[in-house]
Amino acid sequence: MMKTAAANLKQRLATRFFNSRLGALIGDRQGIGSVEFAIIIPLLLMGYLGAFEISVGVGVSRKVAHASSTVADLLTQKKEVSISTLDGMKEVVRAAMAPYSVDNYSLKITGIKVSAAGKGTVVWSRDEAGKAPYKAGTTADIPSELSLVDTFVVRSELLVRHNLMLMSPTLSKSTHEIPISKTYYYQQRLGEQITCKDCPA
Repeated sequence: MMKTAAANLKQRLATRFFNSRLGALIGDRQGIGSVEFAIIIPLLLMGYLGAFEISVGVGVSRKVAHASSTVADLLTQKKEVSISTLDGMKEVVRAAMAPYSVDNYSLKITGIKVSAAGKGTVVWSRDEAGKAPYKAGTTADIPSELSLVDTFVVRSELLVRHNLMLMSPTLSKSTHEIPISKTYYYQQRLGEQITCKDCPA
């Protein structure tokens, strides 16, 4: 009987001690600011990095659009171009993209003779590697607003592979590389066709 009473007393004392310690722990507010800071700071950093990357990406996208349209705009002011003229458009792209670098990009310039509504025929083409991405004489789709028959348009396709700046160390190459592309069609301003004297037929 005495052993049972002693055991019950010990259990009550243990329960009281545990409850008092647990209550003290729950009621203790010391260090709560540090805990909240440790929880919130990663979210704040992610928000900051995300906002920075988005703002840079928007800036690059605008530069890509400007560079692509500038290439087509310059070429449509001519009656005749050459391979050296088309290859010189790479420097135009670099100048228009400044201060962003364009080491990893694709540029396709195509002269198209409009033959029907929404359709055209490739007359010449040139890319950043000095090759013809589209064979002369092949059919090319064009926007409906540029479908006036017997006109000539220049299509500029620019694709820049933008690398995320701050997040790239934590991401795989395929994830931190974002392709940004812009395509522009400009109608010739002078004459009826822009010829390329030394482009492959």
